[in-house]
Amino acid sequence: MPLRSPTFSGRALGAAVLLFAVSGCAQSSASPGVAVTGPAPATAPAAVVDAETAAVRAFDSVRGDSARLYTFLFALPKGGDLHSHLAGAIYAESYLAWAAEDGLCVARETLTLVAPPCDAAARPAVADVERNSALRDSVVDAFSMRNHKPAVENGHERFFATFGRFGAVSDVRIGEMLAETAARAAQGQVRYLELMHTAGGMSVGSVGAAVGWDDDFGRMRQKLLDAGLRDTLAAISRGMDADEARRDAVLRCGTSTADPGCGVTQRYLYQVLRAFPREMVFAQILAGFELARRDRRFVGLNLVQPEDDQVSMGDYSLHMRIIAFLREMYPEVPVALHAGELAPGLVPPEGLRFHIHEAVGVAGARRIGHGVDVLYENDPDALLRLMAQRRVLVEINLTSSDVILGLTGARHPLRTYLAYRVPVALSTDDEGVSRSEMTLEYRKAVEEQGVDYLTLKAMARNSLEYAFVEGGSLWADYDHLTPVEACREAAGGLEGTSCRVYTAANERARLQASLELDYGAFEARVAAGAWPWSAGLGR
Repeated sequence: MPLRSPTFSGRALGAAVLLFAVSGCAQSSASPGVAVTGPAPATAPAAVVDAETAAVRAFDSVRGDSARLYTFLFALPKGGDLHSHLAGAIYAESYLAWAAEDGLCVARETLTLVAPPCDAAARPAVADVERNSALRDSVVDAFSMRNHKPAVENGHERFFATFGRFGAVSDVRIGEMLAETAARAAQGQVRYLELMHTAGGMSVGSVGAAVGWDDDFGRMRQKLLDAGLRDTLAAISRGMDADEARRDAVLRCGTSTADPGCGVTQRYLYQVLRAFPREMVFAQILAGFELARRDRRFVGLNLVQPEDDQVSMGDYSLHMRIIAFLREMYPEVPVALHAGELAPGLVPPEGLRFHIHEAVGVAGARRIGHGVDVLYENDPDALLRLMAQRRVLVEINLTSSDVILGLTGARHPLRTYLAYRVPVALSTDDEGVSRSEMTLEYRKAVEEQGVDYLTLKAMARNSLEYAFVEGGSLWADYDHLTPVEACREAAGGLEGTSCRVYTAANERARLQASLELDYGAFEARVAAGAWPWSAGLGR
């Protein structure tokens, strides 16, 4: 985690002193149990420091009032969302609207979208369901965790059952889905999305199924390439061209009425379905590496589907070895992995002991998602120290960990990661299915984990520093938030000509600079008495 803020002038931020106790309470630097501290730079302008201090005080004044806290956090600038499944990010209401336009039906018995013909008794048209409030409510609940009753139903089973119900529309409305995620991100002050997406559906897996398995990974790779995988990937890129064009049309990008979502940067992690047969999984892992090399929009890969699935568990170490092998051939391609999305009782105790270890130590993951079983792993102290040393970021998904695994409050290891100085960032996972969004994740971090303003700020910065987006960083020294030469105060600061030239050539730095400028403006408004819930702070 970074310790200090940069010494920018003008709209820049002030000095950050990151104090977070393992107990979850912000304390003074003299208090016991403080995990991360950092002194303010001596050269920070007093007015800038005061603006950040004012924001801290404003935040502290509302953290006990959930509604006002939400309004404060909604206006708070945020960085990126690094862990978001495109299909799960869409709200059920959108899926129903698109399904009605496409003439789909709902199978009453399973509450699943199906192709026509429809009939009023067993397969009513979605257009008719939209006019039947009771049935519509049942479908929205079936597509999401809305009205989930933890005392009487298994959250894990309910969550993963949702995806098959709306697949008939989520497979074909990619452009509209990209538009919805971008628009919602912009509303919540999120500027970057790294979306997990199995582009091309099962086209890659089908190549793997046709080729079959080979224990020689090098030979397996060549067989897949020779069997037409390159042509399949070219088709996937063409499909993404069309999907992004549709997104831009929906958002009216380039027009005078463009949606703010047009300003959100979207990149993709190729999503590998790890519960499938190993030859299909190998093909998809290879596709992820190849796409990231060929198409700049694909910035890495991730393995998805329930980590406790029988195939996922049985083939877990095999998958890690496949990734390790291919990383040697594609060293420039970063990997993020779901690892440790497990809880006691979900799998036998020995199943909790090695997933994060192998994701980091074998597969070389630069980020892991969830990581909630870290304290059940073999030698968790050594593992946490290794993650801190290698700067393996953990994507924290508080709502989904709560609804899927029942892990909330002190049962979630966020405070342990902070105590070990492992970098973390908040993310949404499946905001449509979970009925959440980034501001709600921020509020959950505050109310259930005791996270303070400066820690939220550090997490937002982490989400851009550890993103896989292209380009160099704004920071020459991230630990102390020292900017690159072109963006230092002597060169004109963030808004100087040399910094603008640098950020124009480096998308990561551009996103980071915009976050810093927005934080400076936000805190200046708070210091001036323009509270975040006043009309003056809306964007």
